[in-house]
Amino acid sequence: MAAHRKPSQRPFSGHTARTAVTLALAGAATATAFDGTGHAEPQLTPEQVKTKVDTLYREAEAATEKYNGAKEKADTSQRRLHSLQEEAARKQSRLNSAREALGSVAAAQYRDGGIDPAWQLALSSDPDRYLDGAALAERAGDRQAAAVSQVGRQLREIERLRGAARVELASLRSRQAELNRQKRTVTGKLAEARGLLARLTPRQRTEVTGAGGTSGPRVSRSAADPRQPLERTGSAPAPTTRAAAAVAYAYGKLGSPYVWGATGPNAFDCSGLVQAAYRSAGISLPRTTYAQIDAGHRVSRSELQPGDLVFFYSGISHVGIYVGDGRMIHAPNPSAPVRVAPIDEMPFAGATRVA
Repeated sequence: MAAHRKPSQRPFSGHTARTAVTLALAGAATATAFDGTGHAEPQLTPEQVKTKVDTLYREAEAATEKYNGAKEKADTSQRRLHSLQEEAARKQSRLNSAREALGSVAAAQYRDGGIDPAWQLALSSDPDRYLDGAALAERAGDRQAAAVSQVGRQLREIERLRGAARVELASLRSRQAELNRQKRTVTGKLAEARGLLARLTPRQRTEVTGAGGTSGPRVSRSAADPRQPLERTGSAPAPTTRAAAAVAYAYGKLGSPYVWGATGPNAFDCSGLVQAAYRSAGISLPRTTYAQIDAGHRVSRSELQPGDLVFFYSGISHVGIYVGDGRMIHAPNPSAPVRVAPIDEMPFAGATRVA
């Protein structure tokens, strides 16, 4: 057998060696670019951070309102489902009682040999009671037939309730999925905003968020006259007692933190503050900005009075309570607490009067 010899390796030529080195360097550069160490991310100026953060907050607030709407619908579905289940349980209990009664009748007939009650009376040793007994048997038969018919109706009604409950459960699961989607959107955008703000110095963060700015006059929550807070600011009083009460509530919450999805009493998002303020005045408002704008009658910007709801952005994603003198009380965003602000600081979209 011929011996197998290992083939000899040819040394790299000059051109081949240069090519290999070039490829290796290119690969290293590519790897560096992919792992993020090839170049530092450009440093944003405070103005650029403010622009990005403001955009993120607007997007997060729009998602928050969608979350609030989905939660409201999910809560309604949950209540409907619970009601359907309770009604079905009550009807099932009545059905069980009716079935037991029919079972007792059937067992009695079986013990008596399964003979029709009318024949039993006809063969009775007491013929004088035949006619009365026959009438009684007929009535008993009618009642038994009615009981059987009632059981059938109850069965159909229970099946209808169970079908409605299945539909409501599917609706609830869909709305819960929407809740989770909007929650991920909100938390993602807020986390991105926090990351951008974390790159700034404390002084720059204050300048960007305005958190250290004037939040307007602080008014005692125990003011005897709900119109008093407005008079202290030099504005016109609220036109109605309920509007005044809502404005007084909003003043009493100045400095409270913004928390998305919150409706008080210690933290709020924008529509949550409005809802809580008017709830304190005895008026029930919808949960979301895009529903609140249709809760009363629209007013123009020139007609604004204290207590009116003022809305902002084309998607109606932000709301505040007008307090007069071109200002409102609102819950801005996670970087700023409930405060007084000019209505000119955001794009005005409309206003409505609910009291």
